[in-house]
Amino acid sequence: MARVIPERGEIWLADLERVQKVRPVLVLSIAYKDDERAVVTFVSRTTSLRGTDYEVVHQAPRFDDGAFDAQGINSLPDVQLIRRLGICDAATMFKVEAAVKLWLGLAE
Repeated sequence: MARVIPERGEIWLADLERVQKVRPVLVLSIAYKDDERAVVTFVSRTTSLRGTDYEVVHQAPRFDDGAFDAQGINSLPDVQLIRRLGICDAATMFKVEAAVKLWLGLAE
């Protein structure tokens, strides 16, 4: 079976192990090449909102109301991705990128 390489902007169900459970994540990294590590960088999606500047509301069919949390930026091996759930819309992706930049002190 051909290997599926996660693409930037896709939403995947991921096994984040122990405390974080299995939850949706938004892929931020670009697709890796064959000779690179099979690692994906993402922000996790939560339904436990706190109202911080780093949460980006996400509402879409088949998802409970929730948000992508820029404070939850992380990386994992692609083998921990379970299945693709969909693609993030461009407006939400733009807001997530801005929230990540703000969280990392990269905002202008």
